[in-house]
Amino acid sequence: MFRKIAIGATALAVLAVPAASETLRVMGQPVATGLIQKNIEQPFFENFAEETGLEGFIADYQPVDVTGIKDTEQLRILKSGLFDIVSLRLSQVSRDEPTILGLDLVGLNPDYETGRKTVEAFAPVVDARLQETFNTKLLGVWPFGPQVLFCEPEIASLADLKGLKVRVYDQNLAEFVSLLGGTPVPIGFPEVQQSLARGVVDCAITGPSSANSAGWPEVSSFTMPIAFQLAMNGYGINLDTWNNLSTDQQEKLQAGFDTLSERVWTYSEELFIDAVNCNTGSEPCETGTKYDLVLVEPTAADKQLVGTAVPNVSFPAWKEVCDATNQGCSDAWMETVGADKNM
Repeated sequence: MFRKIAIGATALAVLAVPAASETLRVMGQPVATGLIQKNIEQPFFENFAEETGLEGFIADYQPVDVTGIKDTEQLRILKSGLFDIVSLRLSQVSRDEPTILGLDLVGLNPDYETGRKTVEAFAPVVDARLQETFNTKLLGVWPFGPQVLFCEPEIASLADLKGLKVRVYDQNLAEFVSLLGGTPVPIGFPEVQQSLARGVVDCAITGPSSANSAGWPEVSSFTMPIAFQLAMNGYGINLDTWNNLSTDQQEKLQAGFDTLSERVWTYSEELFIDAVNCNTGSEPCETGTKYDLVLVEPTAADKQLVGTAVPNVSFPAWKEVCDATNQGCSDAWMETVGADKNM
């Protein structure tokens, strides 16, 4: 009797999975980052076959913060083939491949329109480099949105960061904070809320929606909505996995990720406006928890400082690091993004 029951259960399990199904292992954004992961990314992968037109394909989706793997290791994970597709946290993996930072130098992308132009110009350069060094094809690039400042001590301008400890997420931003006289402290996103609460850092930088979802306004008092960066992220696929697809399957997959990336661009902009309202107790506030942070308007000097960061700080600092590992990296940037900036 037991053997018959076991055989019957096995048969049902086989029937539950399409005969020709192929599973792609997918690492997603951290749950802690909030609504883009929850409302756009995860549903896409949960409905992967429908979204891409790849019948018989299933995405085994796991957010990075439930895998036990650090987001700084994502490129190495892709190269090894442990995951087929990864929602790349580009700033976090840029230590492994500095070319990536050319997409989002401090001061380079003050708004979404500029960010789109930057991605169009430089993403092909990043893609070629990732294919060469990490066996990874770049499927798309999108922004979390303008990265702004949250502080517990009172601030009136960027000059007040002098002497303060500021959480940063990449080396380019660290260079800029150092220029201001602050002490840059690299901390992973999930640890920032506790770090602010315990005084490990005085200030931290992220997007207003992510900060709202992670409860940063509970442990800070001031926010300055000045865009240091757009926090570019992207989707990468293991090159072996990509090459095993037929030309038709590759076209469908790329079209699906083009659509996904465009959804995030649009949603990100909507979230930014609403989240600033939520964090400062203003209306309308439809997507987050309402808090009462003090809104610190950037001064003219603040805007000018960030606006001139590319030629004076962020590009020179990045050029040195990038060219040391990827000869001709900064030349490629100057011929694409830099040409539009008249640098």
